[in-house]
Amino acid sequence: MLKFDHVSKVYEGGTIAVNNINLDIKSGEFIVFIGPSGCGKTTTMKMINRLIETSKGSIYINNENIKDKDEVELRRSIGYVIQQIGLFPHMTIAENISLVPKLLNWPADKRRARAEELLKLVDMSPEYLDRYPNELSGGQQQRIGVLRALAADPPLILMDEPFGALDPITRDSLQDEFKKLQQSLGKTIVFVTHDMDEAIKLADRIVIMRNGEIVQVGTPEEILSNPADDFVEEFIGKHRLIESRPTLQTVAQIMNEDPITISEDNTISEAIKIMKNRKVDSLLVVDHDNVLKGMIDIEMIEQNRRKQGHVNQIMQTDIYKVKQNALLRDTVRRILRNGFRYVPVVDEKDRLTGIVTRASLANIVYDSIWGNDE
Repeated sequence: MLKFDHVSKVYEGGTIAVNNINLDIKSGEFIVFIGPSGCGKTTTMKMINRLIETSKGSIYINNENIKDKDEVELRRSIGYVIQQIGLFPHMTIAENISLVPKLLNWPADKRRARAEELLKLVDMSPEYLDRYPNELSGGQQQRIGVLRALAADPPLILMDEPFGALDPITRDSLQDEFKKLQQSLGKTIVFVTHDMDEAIKLADRIVIMRNGEIVQVGTPEEILSNPADDFVEEFIGKHRLIESRPTLQTVAQIMNEDPITISEDNTISEAIKIMKNRKVDSLLVVDHDNVLKGMIDIEMIEQNRRKQGHVNQIMQTDIYKVKQNALLRDTVRRILRNGFRYVPVVDEKDRLTGIVTRASLANIVYDSIWGNDE
């Protein structure tokens, strides 16, 4: 898909920003460039769409040298997302998303339909199409920036610290959303960040750079388990939780497979009885197919001050959950950061398969920090 062949960038005065980069990126891969400030990661990415021209070497997209293409045509064929988002304030959301398709002379009805289709991918309704950027939250604006990069259906998308300006909770949510989106659409992503947690969470492979050169390329697991040198080891941080427990990688390996549940059709009185008998203060709510619908706890019952009615009338439906094949390191971080008491685990059809609690993570954290010795 994308190939760097002995690529260098030397500025006037002899300053070497990128030195002899060689890298092959497969179609559908999520590649993250990371390194200290000034290491050349952003310069390397910007040479792909010729915002910065190479000094030596060649870059190929689908075996075609990018210098053989018109640079405007090249840029329109590559998605590009930046931290500052860059939405045009005088344009509606539909017009912002459809900017490149308009430049490519798509008819108006096709542009509108494409914008509506893309909004659905990030759970935003068509009513947003006629709003303006200042009517959206920061997270929503960043979603639109990503959708604009997807609008003309490019196979390759470049992303320059796209979530860096967002608050931690919004950033976390968008990372999850975008990784899921990338996997479903099969896009090739070149992503620049300075955040190692973000790189580990998103990347299929991480490219660590220093002084304009590639120091190590590998999957997150490979880099965590076998850092190339002291620089890499120091850069990724010795505190990474799962580093010392490489055999534990997915949520399914540590989840409790017998969570306490109740049907959404059960009465509130029945919920109270189950809580009392099982000595718990909350229950996970499922339907007849064991699909997770929400949760109910003693506080919800107390707030409603009634024992009549059914569970589905007062249950909370917006709860955080993880897939059973989710990476354990992400779940550990999320539980500890947000103070969750537990996280339900579901399969690909949202059927409840287990639960991860703070207690079940305790030994992992202790072993990671202090080791296994008594």
